[in-house]
This record gives sequence, structure tokens and C-alpha cells, in this order.
Amino acid sequence: MVGAALVRFLVHRFIDGMVAGLVARTARTARAERRPTSDTVDRTPTSELPVLRRKARLIGRSWAQTWQEVTPSQSLERQEQRVRTLGAVLRSIATVVIVLTAILMIGDQLGINITPILASASVGGVALAFGAQSLVKDFLSGMFMIFEDQYGVGDVIDTGDVIGTVEDVSLRVTKIRDFNGVLWYIRNGEILRVANRSQGWSMSIVDIPVSVSENMHRVLAIISGAIKNMDADPEWHDQLLEEPEVGGIESITAGVATVRITAKCAPNESVPVAREIRERVMAALSKEGIRLAQLPLTGLTQTQVLPKVTSS
Repeated sequence: MVGAALVRFLVHRFIDGMVAGLVARTARTARAERRPTSDTVDRTPTSELPVLRRKARLIGRSWAQTWQEVTPSQSLERQEQRVRTLGAVLRSIATVVIVLTAILMIGDQLGINITPILASASVGGVALAFGAQSLVKDFLSGMFMIFEDQYGVGDVIDTGDVIGTVEDVSLRVTKIRDFNGVLWYIRNGEILRVANRSQGWSMSIVDIPVSVSENMHRVLAIISGAIKNMDADPEWHDQLLEEPEVGGIESITAGVATVRITAKCAPNESVPVAREIRERVMAALSKEGIRLAQLPLTGLTQTQVLPKVTSS
């Protein structure tokens, strides 16, 4: 048992060193991208480290390079979360394997016939598997979800039943806060499909209703001028990935022509970008004397229809 405890300690130290090295390297890379410096290498040369720390550092560097190539847009906190979670999984697996191996070796040295024990354990394992299959399913789904980076803390996701912001991710449960402020606890094994609205980029769509009596060529020119070079504005440079585009007249219904504007945005920035586009377009149209669409309402006088904003 002393030997098993020593092996477990060394394996855990190795895993902890690998995780720490990967987290530190990721943090240095993020700082170097924000503020380039020449101090982006380890202070202690790898060749001077003990064997376990040396191997852990080399593996950590390899993993860091691989993950940065696959997921360059991830935040530092998200990468650290993935690394630490996977490290906890590796430690748990190592502990189980070492303990089982130690028990079998001790029983063999004491001359205990372990065949009946293994047979009983197999039967008990089958019974336990049937009883805890949902728990095992949750853990396996959580492992693959974290390893594949399907979503992370801060992402806006749609699980089919709930749409909201991910607040916490563990191997068994994902916590999601919906737009009404309700916190949902969803078992990972119950999540069959996920629509991630925060990975890579998002699209903002703004529809502007204009009366068909207006000169559409003039209207389109005014709208284009209002949002031109919006991505070059320092206030919106980080939120916009491309200059917003006027798609043209999307539809004509009941004397209303709908002009659609699309903008490719950074993750989770579609709503504020759409609001800014609406404000700029409304100000430009009002300055040029362009009337927005007028629709009759039952029992009331005609009222002005404000631009409708949708985001995806």
C-alpha cells in the first residue's frame, strides 16, 4: 500500500505539473498577444528540471500549441477551465487504476484466491452499471463536451429546452441562466444537441420599415451612408468584424418596404451592434426628412413603426 500511495503521489504530481505548465504557457501567450515582450519563455531551462517536471512541461507545451491552433479565439479563462477539468479527470482515473492494481497485487502476494472476488465484482459491477447508467452517461457526455469544447462559461447556447448564458460547466451538470434570470441545472447526458451562439462570430440583423412612397434609391443611399465605416469607429472596432452591409429591400407588405441590414459581429455583440445601427439609421433618415412606415391600428390613429431588430 505504501508503494501504491507513492505511485499515486508521483502520478498526481506529474499531472499537476502538466496542468500548471499548460495554464502558465497559455497565460504567457495571452499576455504576449496583448503586450508583446521578449520575456515569454520559462525562467528555468527545461534541461535543468527534474525528470517528472521536465516531461510535464514538454507535454504541456505540446498541448498548448495544439489547442491554440485548433481554438485560437478562446478566452484565457475558458482554456484554463478545460485544462483543470481534464486534469481532475486524469487524477481520478489514475487513482482508481492504481488502487485496483494495488489490491490485486496484495491479494496475490497473500495467497488469496481472487477469482471468486473478481467474479462477484463483475456481477456487482453489472448491477451497479444498470443502476447508475444515467450517472455514467452524464460523466461521459461531460468529458466529451469539455474535450471537444462544445461550449464554455459565458457562451449563449440553445439546448432545445433552454436558451441562456452558461454560468458553470462540470462533468455531470451544466448551469444555464436564461434571459428571465432563471438558473437551470441540466444533466450533461440529457443534452442531445447544442446550438452555440457565441463561438467564432455572430450575425446582427436589423430590419428598417420604410413607406413605399419614398424614393428607394435615395433611402438605400442614406442608410448606407449612415453605417459606412462603422467598423472603423474606435468605439465599435472590437465589436464589428466587418463593415455592416445593406442587403436591400427584403420584403414589401401593406405599403411597407423592409430594408435589411446585416453585420458580422464578435460573439455576444449582436444586440448592442443592432441598437447602434438602428440609432444611426433613424437619425440619418430623420435628418433627410424620410418618413418611416405608417400602419393603421384598430381603434387608434396611425402611429409610427419603429425599426425592428432581430439578432442571430
